[in-house]
Amino acid sequence: MAKILCVDDESNVVKLKCAILEAAGHQVTGCTSAKEAIDYISKSDYDAIVTDWRLGDANGRAVVQAAKDHTNTPVVVVSGYVNDAFQAAEPLADLYLEKPVNPEELVTIVNELLKSGGKA
Repeated sequence: MAKILCVDDESNVVKLKCAILEAAGHQVTGCTSAKEAIDYISKSDYDAIVTDWRLGDANGRAVVQAAKDHTNTPVVVVSGYVNDAFQAAEPLADLYLEKPVNPEELVTIVNELLKSGGKA
């Protein structure tokens, strides 16, 4: 069982992603802002992070940066704005998925990142 942080500014989307990852056997913490995510990252270690790109208080780059500054935690960006996210300045997330993401694909990708130590 992996410890995963899931970030999206839409609370119903966070709940859905958390439920999908929990059903796959992971322990998931959900949050709805970059500020909250960065706070969680600074206080606890996560095995993986799944984040949206456009968050109400910042963009996903702040979450990716915090994850890469704190640890070598793999980060998956799931967003309707993948093109914007992929073209953003360093650091890069480990993988980018376009919303809506297939739940089975999300679980498979997260599990592969966990097995490979961060690179799909």
